[in-house]
Amino acid sequence: LRQAGELAGRRVEVVHVVGGGAQNALLCQAIADRSGLTVAAGPVEATALGNVLVQGRAAGATGATLRELRELVAATHNVVTYRPRG
Repeated sequence: LRQAGELAGRRVEVVHVVGGGAQNALLCQAIADRSGLTVAAGPVEATALGNVLVQGRAAGATGATLRELRELVAATHNVVTYRPRG
């Protein structure tokens, strides 16, 4: 993950796990422990939700920015945070 961040010229601070994997607490905690990074798990239906929001934005149904759409999802869907242990 750190190498990917370096290649992209960005610092990776949070790993986002979405879809079915977000429901597996053992997996999410293992990713946090192994990577040393915080894991944000959820929403489970992220693919469909993102698709609807981006299509709505493209069709002019909303003037919200991508940041605002992300904030909407964060405010309306459960995201569980896992922090590295030890």
